[in-house]
Amino acid sequence: MQLLKKYRLLAIIGTAWLFDAMDVAMLSFIMPLIKTEWHLASAQLGLVGATTSMGMVVGAMICGAMADRIGRKHVLILTLALFSIGNLLLTVTPNITAFIVVRFITGIGLGGELPVAATLVADSYQGTQRSKMLVLADSFWAIGWIVASLLAFWVMPFIGWRMTVLITVATILYTLLLRRHLPDTPIEPQTRPSYKVLWRTPVFRQKTLLLGSLWFIVMLTYYGMFLWLPSLLVMRGFSIVHSFSYTLLMSLAQLPGYYLAAYLMGKISRKSVLTIYLSGTIVSALAFSLASSNFAVLMSGAWLSFFDLGAWGTLIALTPSQFPQAIRGTGMGAAQSIGRVGAMIGPYVVGLLLQMKTPLTGIFGIFVVLLLLGIAILTFGIQDVDAQRKEGVSGEAHS
Repeated sequence: MQLLKKYRLLAIIGTAWLFDAMDVAMLSFIMPLIKTEWHLASAQLGLVGATTSMGMVVGAMICGAMADRIGRKHVLILTLALFSIGNLLLTVTPNITAFIVVRFITGIGLGGELPVAATLVADSYQGTQRSKMLVLADSFWAIGWIVASLLAFWVMPFIGWRMTVLITVATILYTLLLRRHLPDTPIEPQTRPSYKVLWRTPVFRQKTLLLGSLWFIVMLTYYGMFLWLPSLLVMRGFSIVHSFSYTLLMSLAQLPGYYLAAYLMGKISRKSVLTIYLSGTIVSALAFSLASSNFAVLMSGAWLSFFDLGAWGTLIALTPSQFPQAIRGTGMGAAQSIGRVGAMIGPYVVGLLLQMKTPLTGIFGIFVVLLLLGIAILTFGIQDVDAQRKEGVSGEAHS
């Protein structure tokens, strides 16, 4: 019965993660359609992605702190409701300006949901079990991409992007289920705002900056690679990267990456798991960029998805445990909001380098250096311990 209760919570939180991923993925399928419909320039289209990421930065910072104030459950429901309402508004946007405004609002909900959901999972489990559950919860991200792919390839061509987005608005009904079945964790009372505790306490400030730097590198390289490499490969004649089979394979390849990471959590340290996955990302990314056949594109791309998303899941498992419960949501939100800045500038930097005629090997040289820097930060700057076991007191006691 206890085991059933544990995995029931995983399913509830994981489904929220799935909806978040489905929304992000759906935007990537919609963007080429609105470019044609509204005759948009590339810069306008880029602004859509950047605005969504900016909303996610704001959402992570605000919602993480709110979760420490009024409870994880209430804020999680709020974030899901916010991006569901945002998608409803998206279906009636008459032009690109309205579309961008709505995507910023939606981004706040999207960015707020992930750190709050991770915080709730971290509150509910301990030790190795906590790490495994966080990775498994993040694995629902891949399922969300698969669902979005099915909608984009099998539904959207027949009913259009607006009606397809309207289908995703059904997630608002899920908030009713959350209200009834999602448990909340008691919040430790504190007299000072959690952000003051976080930034004015040296040990927590250092952890936030180091973890934020690692998130910055992971998100910058992920979005830089996954948003640009398909376009580059198409220009080299590999049109397969825009096919349903390619999209489905890239999503399916993420799942064993997550599951292996969850298994390794019980065998070796989280730092070791993350080092393995970051190293695998470096090797598979180089292979992907040098692929010279459809088979090589598919195989190296699958390995890239396997390692890169597995690294993301492992970092999800590592981050919230570095903060005591009283400021866990704030710490998780702050670290991810720093990372979201990387998600915003990564694609822009790659585009700028390509405009400057930088060779692909040079761009990937930058990715490799950044990922190696991430491994160095992980190795020498971050301790693989739970904050409450190490600190033994709440954030207020440190203030």
